Amino acid sequence: QVAAGTTCLCPVGTTGESPTLSPTEHEKVISAVVEAAAGRIKVMAGTGSNSTEEAIHFTKWAAGAGADAALVVAPYYNKPTQEGFFQHFKALAQAVDIPICVYNIPGRTAKNIEPATIIRMAAIPNITMVKEATGSMDQASQILAETDLTVLSGDDSLTLPLLAMGARGVVSVVGNIIPADMIALCKAFDAGDKNEAMRWHHKLFPLCRDMLGLSTNPIPIKAAMKLMGRDTGELRMPLMPLGPDEEAKLRVTLTKYGLL
Repeated sequence: QVAAGTTCLCPVGTTGESPTLSPTEHEKVISAVVEAAAGRIKVMAGTGSNSTEEAIHFTKWAAGAGADAALVVAPYYNKPTQEGFFQHFKALAQAVDIPICVYNIPGRTAKNIEPATIIRMAAIPNITMVKEATGSMDQASQILAETDLTVLSGDDSLTLPLLAMGARGVVSVVGNIIPADMIALCKAFDAGDKNEAMRWHHKLFPLCRDMLGLSTNPIPIKAAMKLMGRDTGELRMPLMPLGPDEEAKLRVTLTKYGLL
């Protein structure tokens, strides 16, 4: 990742199977990544929880371990009100000095943090980023128009559309196997080369589609890494491996991309 030009690592997020890690494992992963990064690349550690107390604990621990920022998913399952979301993130931000990235992914959490709530959060000094994974261009547009927050795409396939609206990057799934290509898309856009950025978008799209379309993330990306000789180990239950038909489709996509 460092050699490819990636600017930040995000351990213990969705792709890192954070819901199945014990608190001790959660902390060990963050510590290991900070140590491996060794100052060469920033680390934004996943520290979210549906318990405000636990989220504060993980965020303070990550800050103490040397993480540069915290990626904090919206509280899931318990479906807070919009005021509950605001107070949750306010309490987190007041507990630490590192920047906070609000991770809004209602498809997993069952509740959207509405734009008006995120706009309120933007007034809190160290809430500086949003990982936008609602899939709503209208929501992203409102946040970009009415705040100075750094918006990061939470969907690989929407990276270019969000960049065109003012987003600054992507927290990428396919970046686990082709970081240089996703970076090339972002750099082409930043350089004003619209045609080159679109070329990368169209090239990446089938791979991005399969990483989220064949099964629940991170099942496909971990299957892809295994097929490419980078076995990350077995998925933790209740996640299950791809079935034979899905793996065959993934193999075709990887082969067409030139990865197998």
